[in-house]
Amino acid sequence: MTSPFPGPAHSGLSVVIPCFNEVENVEPSYREITNELGHYSLELFYVDDGSIDGTLDKIRALAATDPRVRYLSFTRNFGFEAAFSAGYRYASKPWILHVDADQQFPAAEAEKLVAVAEQGNDAVFGVRTNRQDPRLRRWGTAAFHFLGRRVLRIEIPPGATAFRLVRAELARKIVDLRLGTPYFLATVPRLTSRYACVQVAHRARERGESKVGFGFLASHAIELFVGFTRRLTTAASATALFAAGIAVLAGGAAAFGLLGAGVTATLLFALLAVLLLVASLTVRYLVVVGAGQPRPRQFYVREANVVVDAEDRLFTPADPVGPRLIDVQLGKGVSA
Repeated sequence: MTSPFPGPAHSGLSVVIPCFNEVENVEPSYREITNELGHYSLELFYVDDGSIDGTLDKIRALAATDPRVRYLSFTRNFGFEAAFSAGYRYASKPWILHVDADQQFPAAEAEKLVAVAEQGNDAVFGVRTNRQDPRLRRWGTAAFHFLGRRVLRIEIPPGATAFRLVRAELARKIVDLRLGTPYFLATVPRLTSRYACVQVAHRARERGESKVGFGFLASHAIELFVGFTRRLTTAASATALFAAGIAVLAGGAAAFGLLGAGVTATLLFALLAVLLLVASLTVRYLVVVGAGQPRPRQFYVREANVVVDAEDRLFTPADPVGPRLIDVQLGKGVSA
């Protein structure tokens, strides 16, 4: 498989590092990435997702000493999807390597992704071997992939994680879709068939606490299951019709005295349970539809040392006492 576009080994990498309250991991992640991947034409792009623990101060200090460090800082916490989407949108290199600040994926493992990308792939996803996460999270991920891929037949790269290498043009096209239920892993196969997965090492988090809890994972899974397949809504419709048929037959049988009071009550409660399940899926589907309507941007930037589009800023650069914004097009710092 060949590609007319250059691979990451020669065209360069933007390493996007989303951060939310990762003050202890900013400097270690910087050292590891520059030590292991410094031989590439490199950009380190930190996205501060509204941290309140000094994460931004650490990033500013790195940017002041290393011109390869770029950053954005949000006006509030917008979430993981918004954080990496912002990094993907403003990264300057032809390829984007996504590395989380917690360093659970060793930066050196990116060489495996690069090697597979050089074979002509547009995206390469890392798959954890010997995963070093709590058992509940491992089980939850396994169930998620089983339901998504096997049951609902959603095309998701098998075992894929956020540790990935993607052509920047592809990543930006996905971000600019502004889907009501953005889900990067499931969107890539809708745009290209040239993607691959490769096994990579994984290690336990050494500093700080994970921001990914059960609630986040469950919500993310529901958005995928409802937003990327019609199988659930089709099954819900069929179930509702079947329940309606049973209700008609049961009502007729009860009217002619063919069913006892106990059996009738049992049927009523069973049908009620079915209808409530269908109603819950319908409501969730309507939430997805509503999410596709006009709404605020996915994120708003308060501070950056890159040029930020006007629509992604909450405040217009004007007030000298406001948040700092470095406009590289002017070649000098201006206040925002």
